[in-house]
Amino acid sequence: MPALADIVAALEALWPAGRAEPWDAVGTVCGDPDARVDRVLFAVDPVREVVEEAVEAGADLLVTHHPLYLRGTSTVSAGTFKGRVVHTLIKNDIALHVAHTNADRADPGVSDALAGALGLRVTGPLVPDADDPAGRRGLGRLGELDAPVTLREFADRAAASLPRTATGLRVAGDPAGEVRTAAVCGGSGDGLFDAVRAAGVDVYVTADLRHHPVSEAQQHAALAGGGRPYLIDAGHWATEWPWCEQAAAQLDAISDRNAWGLRTQVSRIVTDPWTTHTPAPAARPAGSPTPHTSLAPTSPEQPA
Repeated sequence: MPALADIVAALEALWPAGRAEPWDAVGTVCGDPDARVDRVLFAVDPVREVVEEAVEAGADLLVTHHPLYLRGTSTVSAGTFKGRVVHTLIKNDIALHVAHTNADRADPGVSDALAGALGLRVTGPLVPDADDPAGRRGLGRLGELDAPVTLREFADRAAASLPRTATGLRVAGDPAGEVRTAAVCGGSGDGLFDAVRAAGVDVYVTADLRHHPVSEAQQHAALAGGGRPYLIDAGHWATEWPWCEQAAAQLDAISDRNAWGLRTQVSRIVTDPWTTHTPAPAARPAGSPTPHTSLAPTSPEQPA
């Protein structure tokens, strides 16, 4: 079996820490470099439920997309939930490694996995890295569908392809509008609207869209004519989960080349923090506002 140091070196080659944003906290959080690694679990969030799954699975290494301590800390007391995570990992000889914005910018990265889940053919990054002469790395991805569909059909496809969450998808745009090109960004993406508009795509799929940026984006679209880009907020966790399967496959390929015999698995625990969605009643009080349109998107089952 390879040592943790060997696995970390492979992960750093896939997602170099130097390509993470300056504010980010990536890399190995805990673990003995000389410890042997046989089983690796991939997940989005390093939360208690996922750590307990790693213990039950007999994992030696947990790889997550989100950092455990993004803003630093002065304690790992087991009286805090993050401290409890650290204690549980160390007591069970499980290492934790984080690949966050360095995995976002990678080729392939988080948004490649999202584009693949949506059936898009990737044509390049939404915001290319200035230091990549090949023009393949960067934030977000641009893509094309093999054939045009309506926004309603594309939203249904997204709902059926991405893991199920309580909130489902939020959609802004004409349900009958045609979609052929798209921009995607796994995780929070309303800071990239300028790049999305410049790309001239039909729809933008991301997460954590806030009222004011969305309202302004719609006003820009109306002024330009055509109402594009349409917007789909598919949820933070749901847009990043496909990366876990992609990352596990990448490590599997490295393991095969090196005859390591690693066993990888992907957590199916839904760690999206929202637990319930309560739709508005069909009958509304007289004089209450009504929405412009309703796509009534469906929600897929939990990833299997």
